[in-house]
Amino acid sequence: MTQASALRRDAGLLAGDLPPLLAHAERLAATVLPGDHGRRRAGQGDEFWQYRPAHEGDEARHIDWRRSARSDAHFIRQKEWQAAQTVLFWVDDSRAMDFASGRDLPSKGWRARLLALACASLLLRGGERVGLLGGRLLPGAGERQLGPLVLALAREGGTNGASANGAGEKGAPARSVPGGRTSEYGVPALGGLRANTRAVMISDFLGDPAALERALSQAVDHGVEGVLLQVLDPQEEAFPFDGRTIFESMGGTLRHETLKAGELRARYLDRLAARKAVLGDLARGAGWQYYCHHTDQPASAALLWLYGALERKR
Repeated sequence: MTQASALRRDAGLLAGDLPPLLAHAERLAATVLPGDHGRRRAGQGDEFWQYRPAHEGDEARHIDWRRSARSDAHFIRQKEWQAAQTVLFWVDDSRAMDFASGRDLPSKGWRARLLALACASLLLRGGERVGLLGGRLLPGAGERQLGPLVLALAREGGTNGASANGAGEKGAPARSVPGGRTSEYGVPALGGLRANTRAVMISDFLGDPAALERALSQAVDHGVEGVLLQVLDPQEEAFPFDGRTIFESMGGTLRHETLKAGELRARYLDRLAARKAVLGDLARGAGWQYYCHHTDQPASAALLWLYGALERKR
C-alpha cells in the first residue's frame, strides 16, 4: 500500500468517527439545561445579578436608592462577574481504554471522549473557553472550537465501539482509529497549564498512581483546580471470572493465566477499592473532586456530575 493510499484510508477511518461522536455528544449535552456557567458571583460586568442588604463599610454610591425606597433597609445592586473561565481536558487514549466487556457496551475510551465533548459543548454554550491539556488544542471559545475538539478527540481514540466488532455507543460503528498508540495505561499530559484554569482528567486510572500524583502536584503548583473522572467497565468492577482464565492487556504486553480465577476475586476487589481510595485521597489533597462512572450506567449521570463539579467550586 502506498503512503498516499494509507493516508486516505486512515483519513476515512478517522472521518467516520466524527459524526457519531459529535451527534452522541450533542444529544447528551441536551439532557443538561445549560446556562451561564461558573459566573454567578459579584464582580465586574454589565448584567444585573442580585440585590443584597447594605453592610457597614459599603460606600453610599453603591446603594440602589430606588430599591431601598421600597423598604426600611438599604440595598446594594450587584452586577455579575463575567470573565470566562478556561477548562482544559485530558482524555486517556491508552490501549487500556479500548476495553469493553460486551458488544452492547461502549469502550471506556469512547465513553470518556463522549463525556469530554458533551461537557465541552455545554461550557462553550455558557461562554467559557475549552481546550486540551498537553498542548494538543489551545483554548478557544464559541462554536468554532467544537470542530477542532471533535477532530482531536477522535484522532486520539482507539475504537469508538464495544469491541473490535461491537456495536458501540447506541449503534455507533466500531472501528480502529490510526494513531500508533502503544501505551498500555495513560499518563496525564499537563502542557498548557496556566493559573486560574480548570482541568478535567478522564481515565480508568489503572496505571501507576505515581504518575497521577506527580501531575496533580504540578497542577497545585500552578494553582489549577479540577476533577478526576474514572471510567470503568462493569466487568472490571465485578470480576465475574472463575476456573481457568487467561487475562491479557489490550496491548498484549501483559498476560496472566490461572486455573482458579475465582480465588483471585477477593484480592482483586480489595486492590480496586484501594485504588479508588488512593484516587479520592489524591483528589482531596489537591483540592480536586473525584467520581467513578461505569460504562453500563447512563452517560447523562456522569455528565451531570462533571458539569456540576466544575460549577461548584471556583
